[in-house]
Parts: sequence; C-alpha cells; structure tokens
Amino acid sequence: MTDQMKLDVGDSSEGLKRETSFLGLLFTSTGSIIGSGWMLGAFFCAEYAGPAALFAWIIGSVVALLLALVFAELGGLFPVSGGTARFPHYAFGNLAGASFGWFSWLQAVGTAPIEVEAALQYMSTFETLKWLAYQQVIDGNTVTILRPAGVGVAVVMLGLFVLLNLYGIRKMTQVNNVITTWKLVVPIMTIVVLGFTHFQTVNFTSHGFAPYGMHGVLQAVSLGAMFSLVGFEQCVQLAGESKNPQRDIPRAVIGSLVIGAVLYFILQVVFIAALPGSAFAHGWSSLAFAGSNGPFAGLAKGLGLVWLAYVLYADAVIAPSGSGLCYITTTSRITFGMSKNGQVPSAFEKITKKEKVPIVGLFFAWAMGVLLMLPFGGWQSLVGFITSATVLMYVGGPVSLGALRKEKPDLFRPFRLPWASVLSPLSFIAASLVIYWGGWETDWKLGVAVLLGYLLMGISRLTNANPIKLPLDAKNAMWLGPYLVGMLIISYFGQFGQGQADLPDGLDFLVIAAFSLVIYYWAISLRLPASEVDKYAADVYPVES
Repeated sequence: MTDQMKLDVGDSSEGLKRETSFLGLLFTSTGSIIGSGWMLGAFFCAEYAGPAALFAWIIGSVVALLLALVFAELGGLFPVSGGTARFPHYAFGNLAGASFGWFSWLQAVGTAPIEVEAALQYMSTFETLKWLAYQQVIDGNTVTILRPAGVGVAVVMLGLFVLLNLYGIRKMTQVNNVITTWKLVVPIMTIVVLGFTHFQTVNFTSHGFAPYGMHGVLQAVSLGAMFSLVGFEQCVQLAGESKNPQRDIPRAVIGSLVIGAVLYFILQVVFIAALPGSAFAHGWSSLAFAGSNGPFAGLAKGLGLVWLAYVLYADAVIAPSGSGLCYITTTSRITFGMSKNGQVPSAFEKITKKEKVPIVGLFFAWAMGVLLMLPFGGWQSLVGFITSATVLMYVGGPVSLGALRKEKPDLFRPFRLPWASVLSPLSFIAASLVIYWGGWETDWKLGVAVLLGYLLMGISRLTNANPIKLPLDAKNAMWLGPYLVGMLIISYFGQFGQGQADLPDGLDFLVIAAFSLVIYYWAISLRLPASEVDKYAADVYPVES
C-alpha cells in the first residue's frame, strides 16, 4: 500500500454497485439519527433530568461529535461496506475485527425493531388501535408493551423494510431521501408552532432547573440523548456503495450529526416550554399528561393544536420507519463485511444478481429483529441496551485511528482529524463514560450478548462455515478482554443502573478516565505492523508488486 495512494472507485472491489450520492449518504445518516428519538427522547430526558436535560443534549452532542470526527477520518481512509467492523480489523487483526463486527451488528439489528415499536407505541394512543400495545408500571416507570397483535404488525413492517432493500441501494436511498426530507420538515414545523404559540419560560425554573442534579443529567445522556444522536456512522457502513466515498463520507458523517444535534436541542427547549404546569406538578420524574404515550402529539392535542397532533401522529409512523429501513440496510452490510473477513459463514456474502444487495444478510437481520421483540416489549426496554452496544461499537474507532496514524501516517486522508493525539484518546474516554452511565443493569446484559457473539463466531470457525481462515491475531487484540471485563467491574461498583454505589461521585469518572487511557495506549502498542495492515487492506488498496 503506497503512501498518499488514492482509491480508484470506478468499480467496487466487493461486487457492490457504487450508486450512492453525497445526498444519499447524508440522508442515510440523518434519517438514522432522526427516528424515534425525536418523538420520545425529549420526554424521557425531561423525566430523568428536568429542564437540565438541555445539558444532557449538549454533553451527548460533544461526545457524539468527538466520535463522528474519528469516523469521518476512518470512513474516508477506508471506504468499505461495514466499516465499523473492518477498521479495527485493519488496525488490530482478525479477532479485534470480529469483536467489533459483533458489537456493530448488535446495535444495528436491535435498532430496526425499536423504531418499529416506537411507531406502534404512538399508534396505540388511538382508541381504535389499543390492541397494538398497553401500558404497564415496571420499577416505578410506566412502560409501553406490545400486545401479540402488535408484535405481528411489527413483524410485517420489518418484512417491508427487507423488500424495499431488495430493490437495490439506489432505490432504497431514493425512498429514504423522501422520508428524511419529511422527517426534517415536521420537527422544524413543530419547533416553530410550539415556540411561537406556547412558550412558558417559567417551566425552566418553577420546580428547579436541575431537580436530580448531575446524576440525572448523565442518566439522560445515556438513556435518551446518546440513543437519539447515534446513527451518524450509517453512511460509513454504505461506503462500499458510494460514488465518491473519500470525498463524501467525511462530509456526510459530520453534516448529519450537526443537523441532528441542533434539531434535538431546540426540540427539548420547546417541549419543556410548552408543557402545562400540571404535567410536572408532582415532580419531573412523574411527568405525565393526556396522550403522553405519544409525547409531542399528545402535547399538541392538549394545547388545542389538533391539526399539528395529526401531522405528528403520521410522522410517528414515517420517521421511525425511515430509520428502521436504514438499519435493516446497514445490518446486512455489517454481516457482509464480517463474512469478507472470514468471521461469519460465507453465505452472508451472497448478493442478488441484478441489484447486488446482500440477500442473506437482509433476511437474517429481519429474523433476528423479530426475535429481539419477544423478550423486550417496548421502546424503553431496549433503548439502554442499544445505546451501550452502539457506544461499545464506537470504541473501536479511536484506537483504530491511533494505531493507523502510527503505522500508515502518510496514507491519503481526505479528512484528517486535527489534534488527533488529544482528541482520539479523549473520544475513547467519552465513549467509556457513556457505557458506564448506562448502568450495571444494562451493561451485564450487554456482556452476555458479547459472550454469545464469541460463541457463535467460534462455532462458525470450528465448522469451517467460511473458507477464509485468517489468523486470530490474538496478541494484537489482548487489550480488548481486559477492557470489557474492566468496564463491567467498574459498572458493578458504580453509581448507575443498580450498581453497588461503592465508587463515590467524581471518583468513578476519574477511575473510568484513568482506566480508559491505560487501555488506549496499551492497544496502540499492540497494533499490527504496516505490512499486516497492507495485507488486510489489499482489497481496498492493492499492494504493489
């Protein structure tokens, strides 16, 4: 691999069609960000933190931006399908690539059903559609649970996403572009209408600006804001189908996050300001009003803005469905990329003859999405798990960037992260903090899912389900096991999500920061040598003879 080499993108080396424009990439990521989070995120963040939820969006946006900048460089450097699984593979070898491939797949496969569940939750607010879902109090919180008939509808909706994908990436992105345009127009219209008709500044102070302190703010970051903001990397997963990936991927990553972050912050402002005083009279943790099962629509209806409520009910189906469509797409590309690396059965590389889409990956994503809806009954039940899984996936970005900067410092980078020696380890610390804020109750379940992934990939390797037999490169991934176990231990003794609370506030953050820095620099020291990077990335940058 020659330094300063640029990628020839005339034809994809992976057999996929390069038909996706910059707008398609931007709207794929933007459409993934603006999903159920905008319909439900402001409500739950206000429950956790009161008006101080505004700080949750600021903190979440800063964390997401740090990570987005990392992936902007990596996405331009290696424009391949399923990039979040393959960047660690190039930097640390096969075991690391397999691990982050599984982390990527976990978050992606769970997001499509959670978006469908959000749509059905809004729909169930109508009297004639009560058969879709019901509400139940669990651990003091009111949770919406899908009824069996609701699960059936969700299964059909996920199936429709698969069918749309079978028409090809160009048609899928064209459909998504229309949906994302709608998804941008409706929240902006909501901001304008609520901001000019019902803006009560007293709501920000009448019951205390930060009634649950910084603890509530950080819970809102992990269990609301970060879930809503993730998705900027979705264009990276489609880089193998981009017309001009080295130019367009960095712009799409950063642009989509900026759009989402600004929109979500302003939505939180107008949501709090528009609430009737009775909604939080018993405290922000007991936030409730007529129709709060579908927060923005219920609020609009209660304020007499019936026309806006019905627009929002329509958007409650369209917006999450658009995000679900994107995630079904990217889930199939992750398994495609993992198969290319020999980590899952080679069947996942099978693509359709005409449109060149990964058909086995699409149907597998549908099946696993259906299974996930059985133990988790509603939006709130899945959101913490998916947030932690997503951020765990992001952890691979900073260490990969640090390693590749060491081994391939002069390779052409259309976007080069400034001050990478500072921002890269800082983004690693930030990601670790978000995982910690998710709490023990979420993180131990994630640990079980991670172990299951290793078991399944081990079976695939032992049964020779994929003819590619790459070395494990276990030495180069030695840092990953201690990181995963260490995060679980800190979470167990920490302050969040039913942890033991043995680590005092403040000290827990210092422990996470110190632990993360040790792991980060240890990982960089275990990176693959340049010759191995060249070998693994030869399908992108052919090694010169």
